[in-house]
Amino acid sequence: GGDAPGLNAVIRSVTLAARNRGWDVVGIRDGFNGLMFPENYANGRGVFELTRDGVRGISHLGGTILGSTNRGNPTAYPVQQPDGTWVEVDRTHELLELFDQAGIDALITVGGDGSLTIGNHLHEHGLRVIGVPKTIDNDLDKTTATFGFDTAVDFATDCIDRLFSTATSHGRIIVVEVMGRYAGWIALHSGMAAGAHSILIPEIPFDLQPVAETIDQREERGAKFSIVVVAEGAVPVDGDVMTIGKSVGQAERLGGIGHAVADRLQELTGKESRCVVLGHLLRGGSPTSVDRLLGLRFGAAAVRALEEGRDGVMVALDPPTVTYVPLLEAVTRMKSVPPDCDTILTARDLGINFGDRPPH
Repeated sequence: GGDAPGLNAVIRSVTLAARNRGWDVVGIRDGFNGLMFPENYANGRGVFELTRDGVRGISHLGGTILGSTNRGNPTAYPVQQPDGTWVEVDRTHELLELFDQAGIDALITVGGDGSLTIGNHLHEHGLRVIGVPKTIDNDLDKTTATFGFDTAVDFATDCIDRLFSTATSHGRIIVVEVMGRYAGWIALHSGMAAGAHSILIPEIPFDLQPVAETIDQREERGAKFSIVVVAEGAVPVDGDVMTIGKSVGQAERLGGIGHAVADRLQELTGKESRCVVLGHLLRGGSPTSVDRLLGLRFGAAAVRALEEGRDGVMVALDPPTVTYVPLLEAVTRMKSVPPDCDTILTARDLGINFGDRPPH
């Protein structure tokens, strides 16, 4: 799937933990592409041996030495027809044969709900699979946290901190759009940490009138600026999620809500508004110590799962331990922000508006 800070820590951990048990380890480039299309890689090395030397000193690096892709699902692979139309073809059995030909006994797949759903499908068709939860969105069920989330929140918080300076200087409204797909974890945590004045998340459909009133009230108290953090999947009470297109073989791309919110708030308040979209900046860069440690713990736990004879499970954080849950349970339901969680209640107590009218 997509990249996330901490992926290299998982790869290093899996490699070292497996080799310390005398096992051979290989990496597949770009999801399953390295196995399915080796001709696309130099010397046909779409699958290559992962050695101790090869993973030395990579835990602090962003991205992934294996590459990643969020298109070309092998269970519903897009194929263009002579007339230009596209159909989806199930290439599961072809992929399983390639695993067998490569001598791969088990797969550790690292991903979010999409990648882990594919992993569970392969498990149901006979391949031994262990999943590792990866997404900056933190929206995977059955695990307290996914690696990549802490780094995304930390960077978003730093960006919002910096935007306070220019917002204060110019007396503007600044709307900050952050990633998160259909969950508001990044927006909520970074907005809270940075002291935003309004936070709009998918779990609470918003009306901009209460947000505008909050901004006007701040103006009356002498605060000439306001910061509004918007999750890319935030939805107005009378509208739908905003998208910016969909490529063949990919999920729909969310975006555009930040600019729409900024334009409307300028109309409602008469104050100059600007929008900053953080986008893929949240997925890049060196992982925080939290995500490095979590990646290392998840990788080693995945190897222990194989050693214990487990199959079709995902490693999951259940502090203070890492446990195992069935893959199917992990991908059945998205983990959303509970509207009555302590973080939301704390935000409301601090006067942060969520685009609604709080009960008190």
